[in-house]
Amino acid sequence: MAQRHRDTAFAQATDPRAEPPVTGCDGTAGDVLAGYLREQATTFLRALTQGEGDGGSGGAPGTPDAAHQLRRSARRIGSALHTYGPLTDTAWSEPLRAELGWLASSLAREYQHSARLARLLSALHRLSSAEVEDEPTLVPAQPGPPPPAPGGGPLAVGGARAGALLERQLTLARTRAHSAALQAMGSSRFHAVADAVAVLASEVSLTAAAEAPADQTLTALTERAHARLAEAAGALPLARAGQPYNGDTLRAALAAELPAERQDAPWHRVRILLRLSRYAREVFPYDDGEPETRPASLARVLEQHREAAEAAEAVTAAARTPRIAPATAYALGVLHADQRQEVEQARFAFVHLWLRA
Repeated sequence: MAQRHRDTAFAQATDPRAEPPVTGCDGTAGDVLAGYLREQATTFLRALTQGEGDGGSGGAPGTPDAAHQLRRSARRIGSALHTYGPLTDTAWSEPLRAELGWLASSLAREYQHSARLARLLSALHRLSSAEVEDEPTLVPAQPGPPPPAPGGGPLAVGGARAGALLERQLTLARTRAHSAALQAMGSSRFHAVADAVAVLASEVSLTAAAEAPADQTLTALTERAHARLAEAAGALPLARAGQPYNGDTLRAALAAELPAERQDAPWHRVRILLRLSRYAREVFPYDDGEPETRPASLARVLEQHREAAEAAEAVTAAARTPRIAPATAYALGVLHADQRQEVEQARFAFVHLWLRA
């Protein structure tokens, strides 16, 4: 019954005879918001149908592309419900937004573990190669045994074991995330979310405030999202982060009074608020004088910041493994410092992009 309802909603939403969504300043605020939500719900249902057609079982997406589309649509629907919450029935929108957040997180974990492993193994290879290039050539002063072969430095010695340790831990985490995603998407909870999105494709529960003109109401709510972002970014240590390689991120990672997780939290908040601001521009695009490419560039930089920070946390977790060899611990320490330096580099890039406007 639930699947038939989703198929019917998908057919209705994709009917070429259906009226196109209202965009821009045309119509009421509710017309514009409902049109965007229906469009994203249709994309969600299309990805779900594609995943089931490609071999997904129990509602689980059968391909990485289908999972990506589900996650992408879930985030956009949830962001729109958050930013334009005053226009929707709170008793309906808040639970749906929470469930869409759960779904997006469940689908993202496996990909994040895979990307983190690739990042760390690539960084280990890069650091080991740099050590070999910097290693001086030893020329014996008199006949004797040949000089040691390149690549015998402390980082190269421990790098292989550090890489194997990280691969074991992150592969296990990825496998667990994959199993958890399959279990979640075969659950009644997921089917309830999919049914709610199917209803959303044809019906959006709006309040009386949504009857106001789009230009008046959506502009105020969109600017509020931009203002929250500007306030959070203004609270960051922009002047300090604007100095290249100031060492703050590495010192914070080593200091007990300010762990890296706490220091990274304000930057992660800015990344989330930037996402809300970017998606608000999709719902209600208007010219505020900001270059179109700037939000996307800022998002890429903050995503690199998140990846490097979480990779450093994974290295810290690996270094806590009992009875690891000193060479392995040394390699993990160098790798951790490298990732925290990339965090610092991303902050430096963000400041210059942010202050350019």
